[in-house]
Amino acid sequence: MSPSLEQTAQLAIDLLKQYNVSDYEISLGSSSGVSTSVRLGEVETLQYHLDKSFDINVYMGQKKGHASSVDLSKDSLNKTIESACLIAKYTQDDPFNGLAPKELMAFDAPDLDLYHPWDLDAQHSIDLAKECEAIALEQDEIDNSEGSEVSSFEGEGLYANSNGLIATQSSTRHSLHCSLIAKRGEDKQTAYEYTTALDANDLNPPKTVGIKAASLAQQKLGAQSLTSQKCPVIFTSRLSGGLFSQLLGALSGSRQYKKSTFLLDSIDQIILPKNISLLERPFVKKTLGAKAFDTDGVLKREQYFIHDGRVKSYVMGQYSANQLGLKTTANAGGVNNVMVDANFEGGLDEMIQDMGKGLVVTELMGQGINGTTGDYSRGALGFWVENGKIQYPVSGLTIAGNLKDMLLGIVHVGTDVDQRSNLKVGSVLINQMTIAGEG
Repeated sequence: MSPSLEQTAQLAIDLLKQYNVSDYEISLGSSSGVSTSVRLGEVETLQYHLDKSFDINVYMGQKKGHASSVDLSKDSLNKTIESACLIAKYTQDDPFNGLAPKELMAFDAPDLDLYHPWDLDAQHSIDLAKECEAIALEQDEIDNSEGSEVSSFEGEGLYANSNGLIATQSSTRHSLHCSLIAKRGEDKQTAYEYTTALDANDLNPPKTVGIKAASLAQQKLGAQSLTSQKCPVIFTSRLSGGLFSQLLGALSGSRQYKKSTFLLDSIDQIILPKNISLLERPFVKKTLGAKAFDTDGVLKREQYFIHDGRVKSYVMGQYSANQLGLKTTANAGGVNNVMVDANFEGGLDEMIQDMGKGLVVTELMGQGINGTTGDYSRGALGFWVENGKIQYPVSGLTIAGNLKDMLLGIVHVGTDVDQRSNLKVGSVLINQMTIAGEG
């Protein structure tokens, strides 16, 4: 029987006693799962996954060494610790290194109900994937399939440090995905749909996923281009989280102390309309994105990064907080379950009516975003709207602007929140962007 993560952590802590370190941090992980993909009714892959990991940071004063291993045997743990100590020995002092304060640690981390294992055997996973794809292929104008996939993973993570903290968190994640090709004449379009949840009982049925994927592909057929112009733009809830992800990235402590952000020194500045706030709620039970503590072992907390359009806090772990002379926001490793306030009663359909004329963006391509200047330019496709109604699909477009202007130009945030994301936000209407098409 394999030792538990707690037993492995205690073994590593005992091994550390023979080394001259002032502080240490240990991260252990164990995960397992199954993933199955089918295409045109035939099984393409059936994979079982089993992964383990050991990461250690050692501190010798203000010197830091890091090493990792996927072997959790005693000999491997000792060699990994030895490697980390050797690295620390030859590393320069960094005055910003060190553990977070003991009083901030997650000694009383709450149970967030994130662990819901699924007894998914190989045949059941194959049957689900086949059912989803078969229903999708029955729909009009669906010509081909890029496959359907079912996956189920469960894992446990442990963090320990020389402040005496040993904190664990277990979680699961299950998903069903379908990708299709629709055809009309010579026109072919691809689309996908998926469902994901902590609890398999909360997944959408295969029929729902397959029919939705088919519908999304059908809607893209007959796409036209547009003449170059400036107009309002709606980002659907499937995409709108990307805008706020860029915003949070620009507020990250590391980008601030490196001075590589378009939101430099923005504390207390207005960067969004005054009726929009960003609230991190990491303790919401049984929610994708929820987390009890960050990768520094600091207990998470509910907090506003932006309140009524005004920046209240940067997004920091302990190291970046030290660099900035501030207190950690418990965001080492990122944000968890951030919610963006809706300021509009309704979702995409109501927003299209309110916009009247403009572009609905349903897909984005390329990585044309400059986080330092805020310049934004990406390939896009979606639908053209006139008189408050979708007229036809469009493709071959580039949308461009500057993120500062785009964020301040947000008119509406809808109530149609995509719950599959760690960043929960509805569709977003921006007052104006530049559309580059034909002519």
